[in-house]
Amino acid sequence: MPPTALTPAGSAQAQTWTKITRNPPGAINLMLLLTDGTVMCMANNGTSSIGNGVYRLTPDNHGSYVNGTWTTLASMIDTRLYYPAQVLKDGRVFVAGGEYGTGGPKAEIYNPVTNAWTNITPPAALWSTSNDTFYDCNSDLTNDGSVLTMPVGPHSSGVGLRYHPTSNTWSNAGRLFRGFYQDEASWVKLPDHSILTIDPFGVNSERYISSSNTWINDSNVPVSLYDSFGSELGGAVLLPNGKAFFIGSTGHNALYTPSGSNAPGVWVAAADTPSAKGAPDAPASMMPNGKVLCVFSPVPTSANHFPSPSTFYEYDYLTNTFASVGAPAGASSINASTYTMAMLNLPDGGVMFSRFGTNVYIYTSPGAPQQSWKPVITSVSLNGDGSYHLTGTQLNGISQGATYGDDLQMNTNYPIVRINGSGGTVYYAKTYNWTNTGVMTGATPVSTEFSLPVGLPAGLYTIQVVANGISSDTFCLNAPFVSPSPSPDTTCVGGSASFTATAGGVGPFTYQWRKGLVDLTNAGHFSGVTTPTLTITGASLADAGTDYNCVVSNGCGSATSANAALVVCAGDFNCDGAVDFFDYDEFVVAFEAGDSIADFDGDGTVDFFDYDAFVAAFETPC
Repeated sequence: MPPTALTPAGSAQAQTWTKITRNPPGAINLMLLLTDGTVMCMANNGTSSIGNGVYRLTPDNHGSYVNGTWTTLASMIDTRLYYPAQVLKDGRVFVAGGEYGTGGPKAEIYNPVTNAWTNITPPAALWSTSNDTFYDCNSDLTNDGSVLTMPVGPHSSGVGLRYHPTSNTWSNAGRLFRGFYQDEASWVKLPDHSILTIDPFGVNSERYISSSNTWINDSNVPVSLYDSFGSELGGAVLLPNGKAFFIGSTGHNALYTPSGSNAPGVWVAAADTPSAKGAPDAPASMMPNGKVLCVFSPVPTSANHFPSPSTFYEYDYLTNTFASVGAPAGASSINASTYTMAMLNLPDGGVMFSRFGTNVYIYTSPGAPQQSWKPVITSVSLNGDGSYHLTGTQLNGISQGATYGDDLQMNTNYPIVRINGSGGTVYYAKTYNWTNTGVMTGATPVSTEFSLPVGLPAGLYTIQVVANGISSDTFCLNAPFVSPSPSPDTTCVGGSASFTATAGGVGPFTYQWRKGLVDLTNAGHFSGVTTPTLTITGASLADAGTDYNCVVSNGCGSATSANAALVVCAGDFNCDGAVDFFDYDEFVVAFEAGDSIADFDGDGTVDFFDYDAFVAAFETPC
């Protein structure tokens, strides 16, 4: 067995617990991040009240969840405690069952747009509401957006269910490679979209392959993580190095290195939890700095399956060590069992923490994410209905965020769009129809649609994509554009021409006309070089060109128009817009008179070189 690795608490000076300013209307447990940046919280005190109430926490206008406000949403149809939940690709919320309450055999779906719940219980051909139940049921999203669930009993032994939101239908999922259920198990989604689990209640592991709807065998775990009394397990997360970290109830922990294919991966023992502590049904959260916030209690015994008190640690995957951190309210521990607690990754990088009560805290840990972990925005375009299409990479993040196991799922591996305005104001868009539900998608292009919040004030904004609290660099939402670009123009020697650039987006705009890449100045033939319209007077042959363009800028960025051509028609001697014998006759008269306007080649004298130059221009179409 590996030795316990423990870093002294004094090495973690900057971690903070901050109590939310306003208490929720009632005690809460499960928390879900909606795609508009608000937090849906389920009412439960875990004892006398197995609830169906639902509350929403909305951050303030500077993006602070600590100073956010609460509203009450429509109640669920059934009461529930400890049940599968998933935020869907279209922004709705799926829930099913419950270890306690009236929801055991039933499922429902919440629509944030209508603030309404709809019954979606599986049909009789697949399910019996008299006999079947979503008891101790894990869940996750497959890449087509369907919800994979694994009901404990009885349904069809070892066979999961999939709910398909787009068609509102259910189907059987693949049969487990071994065993009859996933009772008390934890799941981790791997970069290849497979889902890894340790089979209850031993050391065998297997994976779900979404593309084939099958479970396949995997390697054995070298240490036992399920305790021998309540048969519980802690949470499990994907670490930034691509390994899965499973937290045991026995005081032992394990690390799994994926093969990247259907071949088995490699398990090794991780550092033991400090001070003979375990995680019998306990939350954890992979934070933006890559460390994992964990909560532990004493290891279960035959006399006490869920002991207390509970203490908090950060696990550092780089050193395979635990560092002790304090508990909320400045305490060293909480006199409660770990199973009463839940965590959620917030878009601002904090971890929201609830414990069957109205005292809700947010934990922050110092340290920035590595650049390679961050989502990247490559383009944003306007859809015909006023929404936006955003493309980029790693929009789903490098993990699923917070974890608990079979009783609670708080996944946040989907893009959240944060809108930054003037004066530090912050808003959130509503994202939907993400093209990927995976993790660590790397350079694979992915996209999402998003719509601006109703009543968003006019102004210049930048946006960021956030996944599991890790933010992209800022991207201009209101970058200007030029449409239409300036049209070409034709003039004669000594004549006038103009170009106009039409700016789009949010002003005020600045303009800079250029010839090629060289900025023009208000001198000589040019005027209006910093206005929408460039004017050229007394044009010469040197002013001709195909590369006049305008750079339009606002406080959010700049855009360059397409190039426009200026043709200086030398053969149009009388500047009437046509090259004809009137031009020829007038040139001859001026030439014979020695008039300086016949100095066609501009050498200061009127001679046959000018005559030849004019004839060549006259014979060349403009």
